[in-house]
Amino acid sequence: MAIKRRTVITAATLALPAIRGASAQAAKTITFGGSIPLSGGAAETGLNVNNGYKTAVQFINEQGGVEIGGTRYKLDLKLFDDASDPSRAVNLIQRQLDDGVDFFLGSFGSNIVLPTAAVTERAEKPMVQAGGGSDQIFGQGYKYVFGMFPRATRQFRSTAAFIKTLMPPVQNYSVIFTNDAFSKTAAQGVMAAMKDQGIPMLESYSFPETITDASSVLASIRAKTPEALVCMTHDQDNLLIAKQMIATGTNVNLLFQGLGPQLGSFRETLGKSANGIYFQTYWDERAPLKDRFFGTPKDFAAYYRKNNSRPIAYHVSAGAACIVTYIEAMMAAKSIDPVKVRDALATIDVNTQYARIKFTEQGDGDPVIMGPWVGQVVGGAPEVIAPANAKTASYTYPTPPWSQRS
Repeated sequence: MAIKRRTVITAATLALPAIRGASAQAAKTITFGGSIPLSGGAAETGLNVNNGYKTAVQFINEQGGVEIGGTRYKLDLKLFDDASDPSRAVNLIQRQLDDGVDFFLGSFGSNIVLPTAAVTERAEKPMVQAGGGSDQIFGQGYKYVFGMFPRATRQFRSTAAFIKTLMPPVQNYSVIFTNDAFSKTAAQGVMAAMKDQGIPMLESYSFPETITDASSVLASIRAKTPEALVCMTHDQDNLLIAKQMIATGTNVNLLFQGLGPQLGSFRETLGKSANGIYFQTYWDERAPLKDRFFGTPKDFAAYYRKNNSRPIAYHVSAGAACIVTYIEAMMAAKSIDPVKVRDALATIDVNTQYARIKFTEQGDGDPVIMGPWVGQVVGGAPEVIAPANAKTASYTYPTPPWSQRS
C-alpha cells in the first residue's frame, strides 16, 4: 500500500528532545519510530544501539534508498530519548502510534523493551530490536516483536560448553545477578547450562536492579573460592564488581561478565586489569559475513568509523542489522503494510554483516544460528576465543591474579 504523509513528530509536539534521523522527509518515506536511552543508567549501551540505527539509515539513504514493490523509498528515523525510564518510553511509543508510525525499533534493556513491546503488539505494529533478551518478552505469545539475540535463558549454552573444555577442568562456579527482567532469567540460563555440563554451583548472589556495593558478596566469594565467577549483570554493575574485586584482591581463575568488557570505556577504566576477563559477543568485524547493503563487517566498521567518533561495539552492528532486516522483510513482502512485513519477518532467513538472521517462532534469535561467541579481553582489546571458525586470538586460563596482569 502507499504510505501516507505523517504529521512530523518534533520536540515541540512531545515536549521532549528528539533525535533527528539521517534523512529529511521525502515524497515516499518509511519512518522508523521508537525510543532509546541516551541518558540514564542504560545510556552507555543505548548510545551504541542508537548509532547502529542511525548508521544504517544514513548509509542506505546515501545509496538512494530502497525499492520495495516497484516504489523507491527513503528512510526516516524518529527516535526519542527515554532516559532509561520504562514509563517514559511507553508514553513516547503510544504518542508515535497515535501519530501514525507503523514500524518500531526497540530501546535498550529488557525492562524497557518488555512494556513497549506490549504497546506495539496491541497496535499490531512490528518492533525489531537489539536491546531486550528477557524470556518474558518472548513468552507472552507476541507476534510482532523480534530480537537480535536468543532469549536470556539460552544465551549461556555456548559459553558453558567452552568452559567444560578448559584444562585444568573448572570444578565449580558461583553466579551474581541483579533482580531485573534480563539478568534474573539470564542467570537461570547459566545455572541450567552449567548443570548440563556437570559443573556444580557453589553459590548464587542476587542484587537489586542497581548494584551500589558488592563488598559483602566478594567477601563470601573469597571465603568459598569458586574457580569461576559468572556475572549476569549490566555493564555499569560489572564495572563496579570488577573494580571492587581488584581493590579487595578477590581472584578467580575465570571471571565472566556478560556485558561491559566489549565497551571501550569499560576497558579504559580498568586498564591492564581488564585483560583476561571473559564475555560474550555476537559480532566481530573480522567475521566472514556479508550483506547486500554494507558488504562485510569490515566494510561496515570502516563506514561507521568514518562517520562516528564513538568506539564500535557489537550493539552498533546489531542496531544496524535491525534496519537491514526490516528492509529485507519489506523487499520479500513487496509491501510496507505492517501485517505483511510482520509475516515476512517471521519467516526471514537472510545474511547480514551482523549475523545470519533467523527468528524462532516466538521472535527471539535462533539460539544456534544467532547464539553468542565467547570472548576475552587480550592486550586491551576484545577478542573472539571460541568457536574455532570465528577465533581471533588464543585465550588465557587460568587468568593471572589482578596484581600480575599486564
